[in-house]
Amino acid sequence: MQLKGLAAIVTGGASGLGEATTRALSAEGVKVAIFDLNRERGEKVAGEVGGCFCEVDVTSDASVIAGFEAARAAHGQERILVNCAGRGNTFKTAQRARETGEISHFPIDQFEKIVQINLIGTFRCIAKSAAGMLTLEPLNEDGERGVVVNTASVAAEDGQAGQAAYASSKNGIVGLTLPIARDFRREGIRVNAILPGVFDTPLFATARPELRKQLGDSVPFPHRLGRADEYASLVVEMCRNSYFNGEHVRLDGGIRM
Repeated sequence: MQLKGLAAIVTGGASGLGEATTRALSAEGVKVAIFDLNRERGEKVAGEVGGCFCEVDVTSDASVIAGFEAARAAHGQERILVNCAGRGNTFKTAQRARETGEISHFPIDQFEKIVQINLIGTFRCIAKSAAGMLTLEPLNEDGERGVVVNTASVAAEDGQAGQAAYASSKNGIVGLTLPIARDFRREGIRVNAILPGVFDTPLFATARPELRKQLGDSVPFPHRLGRADEYASLVVEMCRNSYFNGEHVRLDGGIRM
């Protein structure tokens, strides 16, 4: 797929992996619309790359619909969708407090919230974007119309203690990749997913230096946290390479928790 001149939407595109993706696609000549809740940061990044910002909550159908309408009014129907919007939390399923012995369990509303954002929010954006892509004429002799790249996590396959909500939501993204790619087998829309390992994103910005070093040292090679631009470069390749379809790919330096 030739990227220059195409329109794209990046959810969570105002920071971290999403921001790096916004900048990488823009550098390829793609017109990028950022979906994010952080208006100040989103408008700043959009202004720097010549894109547009849409304040969108991926858990709200009305908000997502309004975002697609605004993005398409600015750039036309997108052929690229990259889903980076997501959150995590840490609670054990049930636990006993060391000091008091008091027993508590994972707050169910917090489990639901993570699944709503990470998994259902991702699917909501895929469904609405793909419906729009179906209105387009193919780009080439292969019949290609568009591409979707989703963000899962190595936790989808190797979740740690306290990650029940996060890991299951990201595992869901891995699980939907191939079925959706097969849904579009005759429509020319490709679907892939990336499973990042420990990346230097805002999630780790406030982490203790010794924790950051410990995490980096745990990576077989290179011995550091991943960089957001390394994630973004894989997104660009997944968009560009028309034979990349139905895949979920670890990007983790070989780490196994």
